[in-house]
Amino acid sequence: MELVRVLRMNGDLRGTSYANNSLVQRRVILLTSPIREEAISELYSSSSSSINGKLCVAELGCSSGPNALFVATEIVKTVHKICQKYGYSLPEFQIQLNDLPGNDFNSIFQSSLPSFQAELLPVLQEVGCPNQCFVSGVPGSFYSRLFAAKTLHFVHSSYSLMWLSKVPQGLEKNKENIYMASKSPVQVINAYYEQFQIDFSTFLRCRSVEVVSGGRMVLTILGRKTEDAVSTKKYCYIWDLMALSLQHMVSEGVIEKEKLESFNIPQYTPSPEEVKNEVEKEGSFTVSRLESSEITWVACWPEPEPNNNDAGDYLAQCMRSVTEPLLVNHFGQLVIDQLFQIYSQILSQHISDEDAKFSNVTVSLTRRSEQVPS
Repeated sequence: MELVRVLRMNGDLRGTSYANNSLVQRRVILLTSPIREEAISELYSSSSSSINGKLCVAELGCSSGPNALFVATEIVKTVHKICQKYGYSLPEFQIQLNDLPGNDFNSIFQSSLPSFQAELLPVLQEVGCPNQCFVSGVPGSFYSRLFAAKTLHFVHSSYSLMWLSKVPQGLEKNKENIYMASKSPVQVINAYYEQFQIDFSTFLRCRSVEVVSGGRMVLTILGRKTEDAVSTKKYCYIWDLMALSLQHMVSEGVIEKEKLESFNIPQYTPSPEEVKNEVEKEGSFTVSRLESSEITWVACWPEPEPNNNDAGDYLAQCMRSVTEPLLVNHFGQLVIDQLFQIYSQILSQHISDEDAKFSNVTVSLTRRSEQVPS
């Protein structure tokens, strides 16, 4: 399977789209807002001369829907406040939205961009610069070069870097598991970790060329708090329950057992220490801040106190919006509705479990100054 071709969130604005089922991602973005504001403030105070009238921002793994330009809106407003405070001129903003080529870029520019422009118009008109913000799409893998050298001042990514560039090799003995699980052989855990190390170090090397000295990156990754990848069920629980749903369909003869045993999720949820280790090994960035946080599964639901059935259905829709293209590519379209009906029922039974949470790792990085040869 060529992952670049099939990995994407559900596009358009239908009921199972990512645009309509990404509330938990929005809440994680809101949760990490103080870290971004701090990074932007420090960037501006230390690098205002290198910004030189233009602030270039990259949103990596933007997907589609209202979250795609949410952080960009926040950044423009933060910079506006800083400029007011210190008497600076507001820079031009170059916002570059990146995701894989299969992403629904059309809906961003048809639906999200007009809302973005309307929200920022009063801010830009206040300083007499209504045409100060430029937005472009950049399709491609962030595990490769995407931008010209030394052009980016700020890079943001949220809930994207846990996706690997490919399914790790050596997972043949993972059998009915679709991800790392408590019963997975140690070589399976090691294979996932090694692929994360390769991919994250590649990501850092690529960005090190593109980010200016003193530039910032704030990355939030679906991760875990503990060093042991599978000792606490909550870090793999969402995939354990999907595997249970698929096993149920195998028992009913809907899915072939061989199909299930050959399917693995191309994702790794790192610990804070694992993220820090890769940053230090690569060497181009310093860690300014490293934090972990948690958000309950119930946060997927827009109401304050949903019943378990409603919350389970909503979480299943959330997961469908993220995984459907991968599942269709492997199992076919015909089984998808039935799979998520079963998954919704299983989630409803487990959503109140104590460990039913998503864990996040957020790291704020600063590009080291390059040493000039003496």
